[in-house]
Amino acid sequence: VQLQASGGGLVRAGGSLRLSCRASGSIFMVKPVAWYRQASGKQRELVAQFGSWDSTDYADSVKGRFTISRDNADNTMYLQMNSLKPDDTAVYYCNVRQLFGPSTGYWGQGTLVTVSS
Repeated sequence: VQLQASGGGLVRAGGSLRLSCRASGSIFMVKPVAWYRQASGKQRELVAQFGSWDSTDYADSVKGRFTISRDNADNTMYLQMNSLKPDDTAVYYCNVRQLFGPSTGYWGQGTLVTVSS
């Protein structure tokens, strides 16, 4: 499974970005799981995830501003980020799982989001 993340960039506070993560290769029984982020000098943290029955869950810091979604036909997951803040600056990673695959799933290469004040 290969994951290609894109959509990061430099944006001013209050702006928006949409991240994409497309799976390719041996994608049988692959499902999108979550977006994580890692700011410089900090641990990787969960930003948004899919739960059971298509439910979604968000870190408190992004609730009401970020939306996770997916397009199963295109094997792509998204993270719509609105009202961005400087504290959202980080490298964002997508994570997918595959039946009988590694327990930690597969990770995208990361896409950098920089929010200026």
